[in-house]
Amino acid sequence: MNIFLTSGTMGFMETVRKRYANEMMIVMHGAGNSVLLHETEGKTVFQTPRRYEVISSSGKLTEEGFFAFNNIPITDEGRPIFEHRFQSRIEAIAGEPGFVAYRLLRPLNSETYIILSQWTSKEFLNLWLDSPAYKKMNDSIENEVGLDKMQHIFLSAPYVTTYKTKVEKEQNGEDYSN
Repeated sequence: MNIFLTSGTMGFMETVRKRYANEMMIVMHGAGNSVLLHETEGKTVFQTPRRYEVISSSGKLTEEGFFAFNNIPITDEGRPIFEHRFQSRIEAIAGEPGFVAYRLLRPLNSETYIILSQWTSKEFLNLWLDSPAYKKMNDSIENEVGLDKMQHIFLSAPYVTTYKTKVEKEQNGEDYSN
């Protein structure tokens, strides 16, 4: 299974999704941009996508919800350590309230892995991030691998991007998507 991502204006992303209605595509809106996600066993219809192989998954991605993308740049030498540790961690998140789906994405044309999680709302993601289970999961990764080794596998600081599938209007008429 592969996931392809492309960015653009909200209108253009919606147009592409409608043109390929038989494909599994989700339009997401974030701070200042929209992203179209295409999950497929085959090829993508995008001209220049960001390409990822799904190496671990749980649940089915849906067209409604809140998405968190943990973007983690990893060294070539660190890839096996990173993949092993995060492939075995899905059980910790799968039963959480509001959880919809999870994908561990290996980059095919960059060094940045993505841990993608989908939730019914931002509130459920925040509950997970504040939970004892989340802290326990992160502590066990550091203890198994060793904090020194984990720090040496990163090319740069990880960062999170978040998206919603529905765009709300603020009172002044501006789009609000985070």
